[in-house]
Amino acid sequence: MQEIRFAENLKNFRVSKNLTQKQLANELGVDQRTVSAWEKGVCEPSFTLLNKLCEIFEEDFNGLLT
Repeated sequence: MQEIRFAENLKNFRVSKNLTQKQLANELGVDQRTVSAWEKGVCEPSFTLLNKLCEIFEEDFNGLLT
């Protein structure tokens, strides 16, 4: 089974798109602290927000999660 590396991947994708946490949060309709918590591995987004992240980064779930 593959390790879930969502927090690390999210930060890498965000930085590669030159987005700040605040900019990404605004696109998703969440607080910047929420994006920060995701990147720290404190919590994970809902399925709906995960789907939006896939659209923003033009990735599938596997690309974002593993």
